[in-house]
Amino acid sequence: MRHHGPGSARAVRAALAAARPAAVLIEGPPEGDALLPLAADPRMRPPVALLAHAVDDPGRASFWPMAAFSPEWVAIRWALDHDVPVRFIDLPAAHSLALKEPAPGAGSEETAAARAGEEVTPVVDPIRVLAETAGYDDPERWWEDVVEHRSPAGSAEAGRGNGTDRNTGTDRNTETGRNTGAGQGSDEGPPGAAPGAGGAGGGSDEGDALAPFVALAEAMSALREAYGDGGQPRDAVREAYMRIQLRTARKEFGNDVAVVCGAWHVPALAARTTLAADRALLKGLPKVRTDLTWVPWTHRRLARHSGYGAGIDSPGWYGHLFDVVDRPIERWMTKVAGLLREEDRFVSTAHVIEAVRLAETLAALRGRPLAGLGETTDAVRAVMCEGSDVPLALVRDRLIVGETLGEVPDTAPAVPLQRDLTRSQRTLRLKPEASERELDLDLRKETDAARSRLLHRLRLLGVGWGDPVAGRGSTGTFRESWRLSWEPELHVRVAEAGVWGTTVVTAATAKAESGAVAATALADVTALAEHCLLAGLPDALPVVMRALADRAALDADVGHLADALPALARSLRYGDVRSTDTAALAEVAAGLAERICVGLPPACTGLDVDGAEALRRQVEAVHGAIGLLLAGTAPAEGLRERWDAVLHKLAARDTVAGIIRGRATRLLLDEGRLAEDEAARLMGLALSPGTPPADAAAWIEGFVGGASGGGMLLVHDERLLGLVDAWLTGVPAEMFTDVLPLLRRTFSAYEPGVRRTLGELVRRGSVPEGARRDDVGRVPGGFGPGLDRARADAVEPVLRLLIGRRSEPEEAAG
Repeated sequence: MRHHGPGSARAVRAALAAARPAAVLIEGPPEGDALLPLAADPRMRPPVALLAHAVDDPGRASFWPMAAFSPEWVAIRWALDHDVPVRFIDLPAAHSLALKEPAPGAGSEETAAARAGEEVTPVVDPIRVLAETAGYDDPERWWEDVVEHRSPAGSAEAGRGNGTDRNTGTDRNTETGRNTGAGQGSDEGPPGAAPGAGGAGGGSDEGDALAPFVALAEAMSALREAYGDGGQPRDAVREAYMRIQLRTARKEFGNDVAVVCGAWHVPALAARTTLAADRALLKGLPKVRTDLTWVPWTHRRLARHSGYGAGIDSPGWYGHLFDVVDRPIERWMTKVAGLLREEDRFVSTAHVIEAVRLAETLAALRGRPLAGLGETTDAVRAVMCEGSDVPLALVRDRLIVGETLGEVPDTAPAVPLQRDLTRSQRTLRLKPEASERELDLDLRKETDAARSRLLHRLRLLGVGWGDPVAGRGSTGTFRESWRLSWEPELHVRVAEAGVWGTTVVTAATAKAESGAVAATALADVTALAEHCLLAGLPDALPVVMRALADRAALDADVGHLADALPALARSLRYGDVRSTDTAALAEVAAGLAERICVGLPPACTGLDVDGAEALRRQVEAVHGAIGLLLAGTAPAEGLRERWDAVLHKLAARDTVAGIIRGRATRLLLDEGRLAEDEAARLMGLALSPGTPPADAAAWIEGFVGGASGGGMLLVHDERLLGLVDAWLTGVPAEMFTDVLPLLRRTFSAYEPGVRRTLGELVRRGSVPEGARRDDVGRVPGGFGPGLDRARADAVEPVLRLLIGRRSEPEEAAG
């Protein structure tokens, strides 16, 4: 069978119904046997996955995903519904998670060859081999033709997929990522019998329901003879274990046993081996303690592009084919139309009808029995998307791949931390969803504040359910915006975080305390203090504050202090909003600000280009942090004056790097602490002929560069624009190429409208009244006293040609 395919699922279900086996064995970890009854729980909704992880190292984990259209899931549900014993028979997770190198006797030669640089046999994709043998370039197209389109549409049980299923070429186990194939039931006799001797149900001959499995067994036997282990040497160990389990089941239930597995394994399960030989392959395997549970999975994580080894291209499409009982193409087109309408695209009933007709016509022209995904996609593009791939990408993402997230009942085993998280999610009405969504929070509301604390605590624990984003429509401190997306792998992160505590708050507190003790950088401790305030962890703050005081007292590096202060300032700001006692933080922040004011001027001299740029960013960050401190309820006395004095020193000292001098000048000007005349004087000095052009360009970048609104400053202060223009036109030609990259970096950051306005100002010669002019009445830098009519008349014919207007003499003559 195919691990995930509606044709495979229906074929397996039909075979089981025809054979009525005494037991069902499934490729999967035996430790999951105790979890199988949960599959019958009405609250269990696929896609779901078995999650196995090492108890002592939860990050070492593996998933066995199953969708509603996965043959394994169908087989499990059939067995539970008919009171038939069902078991997993693959290599235990205790061994597979412990195996870091290929199993003994199976992969040592391959590993040695790889290390020696020798050619290693590549992993074989059996389905691709079969498709190429049949003359197909696209294995998926071959699969649709021979499986999904074998029977007329509308047959629920024997319709799509009533027959063969194909080998996917990859293992459904997301850790091992190995190659599996199409399916086959167990053989009639013990291991060693001929492949396909009994079909899916064992010894009885059940006609057409079992015949495809016999054919696939023969095909897989031929492939195994040609390709051996197919580049997966560890399969020998897995198959030895499966043969032992098959022998055990036959002793208990007789020969009427069905095995649901990848067809690639069928020849190995039917191979003539002895019990002693199989046990020898398993001898000495490493082992770890494991825990298993069911976790929700998503269609998106079943997709091949997600990196899943046994992934498929179109899980949403396959789910549709499995769910509908009649008219699948018509119902699919209706889904597509509904999606496009939600996105405000005009799609009528006539579009749906025409798309269905076009898909069926394309199938007929291409010689296909039914319209498949290719035909429906082409029809949607042509009819509903008007030939555009832009809306079609939305259809692929939302429907063809899909956003379905499964559900698991509360009775499933889970680590205590996961149970507490689930309770919090329900209490706060924060349902995990596979699709990405925005969440805006108002921290003045208790529920939103609790949601914020939960998300921040999870981030502290490394469970990245949500990422903060810039708020929309408000810059107030009581607003927060998050981007949420729940991925199945987060269950592993939760299991890993379980070592810190049994609840989210205790685990986050313990991890914060441990991080504070282990941190060596001052900025790391201040960031941790900010996290504690945002996450509402008052019990962790004393430990964090002690570590912060110790690091701050010992660290004399001004750069480190500058990196640490912004987080402290933000913490004080957020503490006011969240009603948190931040007196200790305020004391430390005031001390850091004082030490920065003392040590920053000497640190800004003797810097190279990279060092100057880094320190410029730190000066900006400290300026913003001090602004937050001054806006607090009890700012440090005299802090404003001390910081202004530091900026004046930086702006006036020639030994300070140009980019820092320019930024200090701009910060003072913006704060109203520097007169415009003084700013113009400093600019004139920085752009004087005696200043090297590279230093002058750096000063300009510091003064008007970045996202600081420097472009608008030049737009509204034409005196400063004139100084920049005069300096630029006076740069010697041999030096111009050196300063051009800096200038391009500075001015390219402006909005297009700002750049356009500056260009118009320079072109029309706009200058302030009384500006210095040269001997012919022009302002240095390109500004002139008025309109040059001769030059304007010269471009008039070109302009008329561009706008399609004739000249006045031509209009008069015409």
